[in-house]
Amino acid sequence: MPESMSQASLPAFEITLNALSAVLGKAEAFAKAKKIEDSVLLRSRLAPDMFDLTRQIQVATDQARRGAARLAGAEAPKVEDNETTIAQLKDRIAKTVVYIKTLDRAKIDASAEREITFPLGPEKKGHMKGDDYLNHFVLPNFYFHCTAAYAILRHLGVEIGKQDFIGNIPLKIT
Repeated sequence: MPESMSQASLPAFEITLNALSAVLGKAEAFAKAKKIEDSVLLRSRLAPDMFDLTRQIQVATDQARRGAARLAGAEAPKVEDNETTIAQLKDRIAKTVVYIKTLDRAKIDASAEREITFPLGPEKKGHMKGDDYLNHFVLPNFYFHCTAAYAILRHLGVEIGKQDFIGNIPLKIT
């Protein structure tokens, strides 16, 4: 049986966002042990033209929240981009996870063939079928920004590895 739209999206968002929150927890402990202000980590970036850590996390949560809401035909709650601490970013992640759990799975599943319209900057709009929107826009963007956040922290010396990024996946070992 093929995987439904909700099965392909909601668990991926939840597991990866929870893993991202755990990585931020390790970053918080790292900063405390090294006597580094949160702001130093949060303003860090991999390249001058890339978003900093804070913005990477904001965009990742936006992709999950807004993307899932559009698929469900719902209006995502507006969230201010005003986090200045790791604790606030972890709270943003937690609220995103709570929100996506409220969305109607049946409506997400019914969105595969429905046209999704979404902003591309301040003036342009994109249009895609729901399955293409999820698989070729939302999930790649979501994972890109989660990976960039992970990479920034790893580059700064936070002791995290692949399992930290992958998170608590449903894995059976025999």
